[in-house]
Amino acid sequence: MNLTRIITIVLFIGSAFLAWRLYDGVQSTIDQKAEVERAEAAVIERLKLIREAEIVFFEVNKRYTANWDSLANFIETGRVPIINRREEIKQIGYGQEEVKVFYDTLGYIPAKDRIFKKEYTVTASENGVFMGFKVKVGDRILKNQKGYTIKVGEKPQDPPFTEQGIITKLADVKVGDEIKKGQTLINFWDYIFDPNVDIKNIGKKPKTKEDSQDVMFTIYVGKVDKNGVLVQTIEVKDPKPDNPQRKESNEAKNRKPLQFGSRIDVSTSGNWEAN
Repeated sequence: MNLTRIITIVLFIGSAFLAWRLYDGVQSTIDQKAEVERAEAAVIERLKLIREAEIVFFEVNKRYTANWDSLANFIETGRVPIINRREEIKQIGYGQEEVKVFYDTLGYIPAKDRIFKKEYTVTASENGVFMGFKVKVGDRILKNQKGYTIKVGEKPQDPPFTEQGIITKLADVKVGDEIKKGQTLINFWDYIFDPNVDIKNIGKKPKTKEDSQDVMFTIYVGKVDKNGVLVQTIEVKDPKPDNPQRKESNEAKNRKPLQFGSRIDVSTSGNWEAN
C-alpha cells in the first residue's frame, strides 16, 4: 500500500468521524429540545389542574389553600353547590323599582366532577326545520363528527361538533319542528384533565429522565390591599425549570420559571399563556 492510498484512507476516516460528530451533536440538540418541550408540557398541564382546583376551592371556601393535602382531600371528597340566581322586581313608586337578588342552592356535585369535567352545549346554527339527530345519549362523539341535520330553506346542513365528549341529553324536538338559531339541541361533557392523575401527589412536579428526587411546586397564598380591601392572591411555581433559559432574573415574563398567579396581583393567569 503506497503513501497516497494510506493518506486517502486516513482522510476518509477522519472526514467520516467529523461528519458523525456533527450529526450526533445536531441530533443531540434536537433530542434535548424535544425532551424539554415534553417536560414543560407536562408541567403546564399539572399547573392548569392545580389552578382549576384552587379556583373551585376558592368558590366553596372563599379562600385559597397553600396545603397540598387539603387541596387533594377537597378534590377527592369535596362538594360544590349548584347555585341558581333569580331576581324579584317590585314597583315601589312611580318610575322606581326595587330589585332583590336571591341565590338558591339546587343541590351539590362532587368537586372532582366540577374540576375535571367540562359541560358543552350545541345550539342550532340557523333558523330552520329540524331533520333529526345523528347521535344518541351515551355516544362518545369526536370533533368534526356530525350531530344533527337542519334544513335551511331548501338546503340541508349537518353542523359538526367542535369538541369531543359524551352525549348526556338531546332536546325534545321532532323531525319537522321549526327551530330557532341559538336553541339548545345537544348537551355533552368531556374530561379536560386526565382522570387517572395521582391526586394525592398533585403538588409534585411530573418527573423527567434527569430527576432522581421528587420536586414539589412552590405555593404561596397571601393578601394584597386593593382600594382598601384585602383580597387573596395565589402563586404556584416550578422551582426547578427544565429549560435552562428559564431564570428568575429574566425580564420577559414568558422566560421566567413556569408559574400561574402572582404574590402582588389578583391574577391566576399562567406565564405560558399569551398576554
